[in-house]
Amino acid sequence: MPARRSDSAATTSPLAVETSAIAAIGAGAALRSPLPGGRRLGAHLPLGPGMVRAAERAAAIGADTLQLFADNPTAWRRRDALPDELPAFRSKVAELGLGPLAIHAAYLVNLAGPDPDLFERSIGVLSRELAVAPAYGARFVNVHVGSHRGAGVEAGIARLADGVARVLAEAPAGADAATLVLENSAGSGDGLGTTVDELARILDAIGARGIATDRVGLCLDTAHLWGAGVAIGSADDVDALVELIAARIGLERLSMVHLNDSRVSFGSRGDRHQHLAAGEIGGDGLARILTHPALAHVAYYLETPGMDEGYDAVNMGRARDLAAGIRPPQLPPEALEMRGSRSRAAGPS
Repeated sequence: MPARRSDSAATTSPLAVETSAIAAIGAGAALRSPLPGGRRLGAHLPLGPGMVRAAERAAAIGADTLQLFADNPTAWRRRDALPDELPAFRSKVAELGLGPLAIHAAYLVNLAGPDPDLFERSIGVLSRELAVAPAYGARFVNVHVGSHRGAGVEAGIARLADGVARVLAEAPAGADAATLVLENSAGSGDGLGTTVDELARILDAIGARGIATDRVGLCLDTAHLWGAGVAIGSADDVDALVELIAARIGLERLSMVHLNDSRVSFGSRGDRHQHLAAGEIGGDGLARILTHPALAHVAYYLETPGMDEGYDAVNMGRARDLAAGIRPPQLPPEALEMRGSRSRAAGPS
């Protein structure tokens, strides 16, 4: 990437960084300069300020879409009724042309583990996420593949496939139904889906239980790929990965990409997200993932740190820099030590 933006942000505050980023990339819908192939780029935004405000924030930072939680991501109990603000949210999303929307399922869900109680709870929670998705207008419900918890890869895959089959048997079907999207793992804690081969075996096992291919897709989290030891640091690495997915799985099964840099070393099995082009993966590989011609159908969502502290706009700008072949500016030191935004709450009911 020969071109580079000014490094003046290196000594400024997060608020100044946000202001600078917004000024650099514009404001509102006019910000959304087309990415190659018309692909969509969004972010996982907090709903604490309200659902309509989240949609407005997406447009303000130049996002084409957004990912959200439909309920508390760290609790088993699901709310009984849909949020009162949901009709206004749907109207605002339509007005702003945002989509495809994704719901991220609760972090507690694990369909691959041997514990029968947790298995049943996971089925109940994930079934609820899929049941409410049409009310949100969500095309995807994204869930982590899960952990076999010491039972072994083969047992974990079989358990996961059984769970997915049960969940989809209970979930609504039809034109408005959301696709269940399985997210790869970095591999810590006996996590499954760390390689293309494991992901292929998971999809094969689900298909063997009679589940149609259009009901289950894949989400690749770039930070998870890196932590699992899947090379994506260069354009050549990404090209090889795309070719492998095409041959082993089929690119049509890839629905989403979580576009994140990583704080951890390659193959460490760690999962700590970093601002784009400011971590261990770096800009070259992330730029290729964002612009690869064979991935134009994929929806991209940022899960980078500081989403509720102004860095949502910063990372949207950095993503569009990468897509344009521009090296993003250096970030202030405090930005590189920010905690991830796993506390993105579902907002008021």
